[in-house]
Amino acid sequence: MKIIVIGCTHAGTTAVKNLLRLHPDADITVYERNDTVSFLSCGIALHVGGVVEHAEDLFYSSPQELAALGANMHVLHDVINVDNEKKKIRVRNLQTGEQFTDKYDKLVFTTGSAPVIPSIPGVGLKNIQLCKNYYQAQQIIKKATNAQKIAVIGAGYIGIELVEAFATNGKDVTLIEGANRILNKYLDHEFTDKIETTLREHHVTLALGEKVESFIGNSAGGVQAVQTSKQTHEADLVLLCVGFKPLTDLIKDKVDTLENGALLVNEYMQTSDPNIFAAGDNCAVFHNSANHMAYIPLATNATKMGTLVAYNIKRPTFAYKGTQGTSGLKLYDLNIASTGLTEEAAAIYGLDVRSFTFTDHERPTFMPSAEEVRIKLVFEQESLRIVGAQVMSKTDQTHLMNTVSVCIQQQMTVTDLAFADFFFQPHYSKPIHLLNSLALNILEQREPMQKTAEVRVST
Repeated sequence: MKIIVIGCTHAGTTAVKNLLRLHPDADITVYERNDTVSFLSCGIALHVGGVVEHAEDLFYSSPQELAALGANMHVLHDVINVDNEKKKIRVRNLQTGEQFTDKYDKLVFTTGSAPVIPSIPGVGLKNIQLCKNYYQAQQIIKKATNAQKIAVIGAGYIGIELVEAFATNGKDVTLIEGANRILNKYLDHEFTDKIETTLREHHVTLALGEKVESFIGNSAGGVQAVQTSKQTHEADLVLLCVGFKPLTDLIKDKVDTLENGALLVNEYMQTSDPNIFAAGDNCAVFHNSANHMAYIPLATNATKMGTLVAYNIKRPTFAYKGTQGTSGLKLYDLNIASTGLTEEAAAIYGLDVRSFTFTDHERPTFMPSAEEVRIKLVFEQESLRIVGAQVMSKTDQTHLMNTVSVCIQQQMTVTDLAFADFFFQPHYSKPIHLLNSLALNILEQREPMQKTAEVRVST
């Protein structure tokens, strides 16, 4: 069986490794337009902040490793056409310009995503950077060395992490976001209010509710300011972190997609063409909280989907279970994570939900230290089905969101969570686990219960 893999970042690398292991007799050929594979772009801010000294450490595989495992690797090769009826592709060697055709039995499409570049006047000025791949990371480090005023456009995870890294390095940093608060896709205001306060305490300028209208250049062709709907922000380096788009132009007119071009796959990672499998950031995923297909580009989704491609390439074997979009953030002394839908997002999806915010200590107060933990649970009003949760603490309690993620995946209710079994050990937890206490408080206060409620435990 001849398997061609197009694209080799997270989904592609995972798929290739598992294909080689599970199907040693298959002919696995990989085409990648870059000369690297498997770069962890989520670590760019760690590199900028000096936590990771070398950007090369953010790779977890290489073309050489995959070739040694048995893959036919072709880096710096761009696939320019897919003929799914004849099951062949057209490839351009980016070094020589040579073009050739290759045939497949099964095609694995793992091209990933690309940063969104907004159509804003001046966006092509020098020192306006994207933040996605290894070479962009190198450019950011190089240009930030001499930059004094840095503007970050977009207050998602990547933007927030970069802001912290630059501010820690003593730069004058402005965070510009069109929405009225940061991280609005991941957290509700009870959490983002605290994060915004923390950023301001670290001398980050927040320009919220401001739409970027243009970038102003200097005589040398470099950026010198960002003009928004409210004011002008001086900047000699600008980072664009406004989201990602799926790279599917090659086949989006040949298979079913969402409106944004994200590929629709079944639970076995097949597109509407059963001989074309897809995984990762170029795909839509099933959101278990919303019961709806959605575009959620996360490395965790990509690696799971890439693994499933390998298991299902010959026959349906293991089905994809969907996602909750679970994610986390370390910001200064705060540990933050979320899973499922926020209260705001649930309303957008038309769910009738209630929420409950609970604050308690992570372990008994007789211990030498016991930090507060704030947890919010979002659930359906009638069924009590759990659809989302958020957590914040100065100790690392982000693992609680992995637990709630499983609850959502298993369609569990608040009642189920109230009596779920957790261990107790004073170093780590309280006799009644935080999640048990959270759920029990919801049940006890449900009648009557306002749309949003909050409880703080004083001991």
